Amino acid sequence: KWFGPIPLKVDQRFVLGDETSIPRSPVNEVFAQIEADLIAAAEVLPTVAPEVGRVTKGAANALLGKAYLYQEKFTEAAAAFEKVISSGIYSLASNYNSIFENEGENGPESVFEVQYTDIEGAGFGCLQCSEGNVAVGFSGVRGYTGPLFTPGFSFNVPVQEAVDQFEPGDLRKDVTILDIEAWAQSTGAEYTTGNEHTGFFNRKYLPRKRSANAQNDLNLTNPNNYRAIRYSDVLLMAAEANNRGGISDTKAQEYISMVRRRAFGDDNHDITFTGATLTDAIYHERRVELMGEGHHFFDLVRTGRAANEIQGFVAGKHELFPVPLEEIQFSNGNWSQNPNY
Repeated sequence: KWFGPIPLKVDQRFVLGDETSIPRSPVNEVFAQIEADLIAAAEVLPTVAPEVGRVTKGAANALLGKAYLYQEKFTEAAAAFEKVISSGIYSLASNYNSIFENEGENGPESVFEVQYTDIEGAGFGCLQCSEGNVAVGFSGVRGYTGPLFTPGFSFNVPVQEAVDQFEPGDLRKDVTILDIEAWAQSTGAEYTTGNEHTGFFNRKYLPRKRSANAQNDLNLTNPNNYRAIRYSDVLLMAAEANNRGGISDTKAQEYISMVRRRAFGDDNHDITFTGATLTDAIYHERRVELMGEGHHFFDLVRTGRAANEIQGFVAGKHELFPVPLEEIQFSNGNWSQNPNY
């Protein structure tokens, strides 16, 4: 989903020289290998991991369903997601706020998380040395002093248009968005502004106060796990597959409504739409439920909405990222640049 065709060498290590002889395989071949690998993995992985952070059958099936969804293989996607849902292993966390705090890591909603610690520190001279989540520090508020959070670099800031997506009464808004001016007024916190200051921050992944044993550089050694696949994501992908595949709008309505009941604390916001209107509701629900978690851009691209939704997006170009020049040079031109770059 980042680069499109990639060099594919199955069940063998890449060795020096492969870069000039192994071409970029077409996307359909890459997806076929992904499907085969995940199907095989789901057959042998445990339902419950023997150790926190290990991959499970549910994680493999969820990722398999996502691979199918990206290809619009809706029947296969719905079946893969249903295996996760019917397993009874996962459930929505009762408190949305708890998901993104330390105590919420690897909770009932976690299908797969990337595990991080603050035991081994890092610096800009050795980012790869960190056992922490480097991205969290970059999302932090520049020059911040105050309760709950620690400072960062003011990257990854939400814009007003994103904030406005939340409906009145949606409990997820205050968990997802930190209005820094309102926060400073209510808590006495102080901060400085970055180059693209909007007044809002991605609260889910702001760096939290740390233990006295945390290693430096604190900005680069955050222990906050990345919630790669949440159960709510699975429910919404299952809803999309059932709806867009013409399989069952009734099932799609139930899955999206499960997510919304937690978001609003009642069942007064259940979804009863059908057809294309239901599709749009699912797209919107994915945006607000998963905001700040790295899904929205790719959702727009895979559903063909990016050119209409993203200012400056060029169709036929920006669906993929450019291949780094050093990779093209390393392959002696064997790996060509993506279209229109």
